[in-house]
Amino acid sequence: MSAEHIKPYKDSDKDKKEQITQMFDNISENYDGLNRVISFGIDVKWRKKVVAIVGKNNPKQILDIATGTGDLAIMMANLNPDRIVGLDISEGMLEVGRQKIAKAQLSDTIEMVVGDSENMPFKDNTFDAITVSFGIRNFANLDKGLKEIRRVLKPGGTFVVLETSNPTKFPFKQGYRFHTSVLLPIIGKLFSKDKVAYSYLSESANSFPFGEKFNNILLKNGFTTATDKPVTFGVASIYTATK
Repeated sequence: MSAEHIKPYKDSDKDKKEQITQMFDNISENYDGLNRVISFGIDVKWRKKVVAIVGKNNPKQILDIATGTGDLAIMMANLNPDRIVGLDISEGMLEVGRQKIAKAQLSDTIEMVVGDSENMPFKDNTFDAITVSFGIRNFANLDKGLKEIRRVLKPGGTFVVLETSNPTKFPFKQGYRFHTSVLLPIIGKLFSKDKVAYSYLSESANSFPFGEKFNNILLKNGFTTATDKPVTFGVASIYTATK
């Protein structure tokens, strides 16, 4: 089954978008802590690599889609842009993010906006750089979301995606499967209010088209270049595309 068709709540009549919103609202309070535990803190290193790629072109206007609690947006503030917009479908996640941003004294730079990545409230050619970290697999319609990202990105602008991928080499392949299919749901059930959320996150991670497949999807949706760089034995990949 493709990532687009996997939903958090199998017995719910709500569409994927509504379910994703509900799920992230449910887990927003302990999301950051659990994330660090589940990824052993390596996700911070990966985000630093994304910031380095984004910083190459000295962007003044940056959009971070599926910003969640704003981790990447806060890190990108070091690039001294004029403005960073963090967009997310979950008000619960954004509220946690706003508190972190206020604490870091970055409220003048970073604006958190509730919005849908497939129908964004921005004009064409607005942003110099757009990022999505661990959010692209939650898009209800991947093609529609990517076309919308391309629309609001300036010509020559950079689009960077950080997303889970599946290691292909032994023993990392087997270890990753065990980690995502067994450990992740157990940790989620123990520590999260939402018992199915981490099972969904694991299932969607394992079914996302990674590597060359995702590069081809980017090119199909109008980006001019697309490259992927696996990190940490291939458990995640960083994709860079241009308009």
